[in-house]
Amino acid sequence: MAVVGDLRVLLRLRDFRRLLAVRLVSQGADGVYQVALAAYVVFSPEKETSPAAIASAMAVLLLPYSLVGPFAGVLLDRWRRRQVLLYGNVLRAALASVTAVLILSGTPDWLFYASALCVTAVNRFVLAGLSAALPRVVDAERLVIANSLSPTAGTLAATAGGGLAFAVRIVAADSDAVVVLLGAALYLCSALASLRMSRELLGPEPELVQPRLGTALAGTARGLLAGVRHLSERRPAAHALISMTLMRFCFGALTVMVLMLCRYAWASTEDDGLALLGVAVGVSGAGFFAAAVVTPWAAGRFGPRGWLMVCAGAAAVLEPALGLPFAPAPMLIAAFVLGLVTQGAKIATDTVVQAAVDDGFRGRIFSLYDVLFNVAFVGAAGVAALMLPPDGKSVPLVVTVAVIYAAIAVAMARFDDQ
Repeated sequence: MAVVGDLRVLLRLRDFRRLLAVRLVSQGADGVYQVALAAYVVFSPEKETSPAAIASAMAVLLLPYSLVGPFAGVLLDRWRRRQVLLYGNVLRAALASVTAVLILSGTPDWLFYASALCVTAVNRFVLAGLSAALPRVVDAERLVIANSLSPTAGTLAATAGGGLAFAVRIVAADSDAVVVLLGAALYLCSALASLRMSRELLGPEPELVQPRLGTALAGTARGLLAGVRHLSERRPAAHALISMTLMRFCFGALTVMVLMLCRYAWASTEDDGLALLGVAVGVSGAGFFAAAVVTPWAAGRFGPRGWLMVCAGAAAVLEPALGLPFAPAPMLIAAFVLGLVTQGAKIATDTVVQAAVDDGFRGRIFSLYDVLFNVAFVGAAGVAALMLPPDGKSVPLVVTVAVIYAAIAVAMARFDDQ
């Protein structure tokens, strides 16, 4: 198979393997940290969780970063990306350790959220740097397969990290702080893994590097405007980003719904609900893996934008069919399907953006990409908070999400014809 051959070629590339190793350990740590947060915020016995509480937590953790994310993108195009991966992961290890101390000390929720917000902000910065660096270690012919393997493998690593967090939480007598410290240790390992690459390998070009903070920030406003203009001139990339943002909105709304179903409708205890959530996350991860296998062939058959359209169309049909019974078995099937189509669409979007955007702009464009992801997820949580009843069963929400998926498919079909 051509895909297997391409994978073998990619894995023979030393620099690609090293960048992939940084991603795997880093996103594995993300999975550990996120499960610890979910367990502490949603499934703690002393907390009465509601859709509004989940939306508030997501807003606190994600929305403030959306205000500074584009500025981080400008810096990604001016600082050595290898150094961003190194220092970003060291900083996350330190901040995660602070979060563990706050959990143990029983501090007010706002202080806990502030600590978690800092970790999340740096996290998005690191992920944008990983995406912007990928074309520096892979040739253009294999960029689609690299986008299939690398981010999807990272997502699977995050899923595995989440599973490890569940296991550690059981062994450590439900200690969320111990799980957070495990995430901190993995962040530090990711930082050490980045040292295997040279400082200049991941770009940007030497003439664009401005190591002084004041010098880099001085051109931020001009850089942001230039990035927006650059994106507006690359209409395929802009269309793909808008479509992926809407699909992220749908995924976020359904995530909140599943959280509430696991917490109240499908389980009698918090531990049973957390276990069900773990199964849902694992099934969704299997969907991400399936996307990595299917997307290279599908993108070659339909084109990246055509594959994005197929993913949205499939979700529009299957999401209400599987979701409306509000039963665990069909909902788990839906989790697999949505994992597949969401990751398949993301791989296609990454490829379109990387192919259409110049290297000097990739950092800020991918940082903008992350900001759109955050805003969409927070917006979805807010909408879900308004629509979901306490047990999480909402027919209007499921139907609304299906309509959005259908609109994306129709719009991408029109864009593809232009």
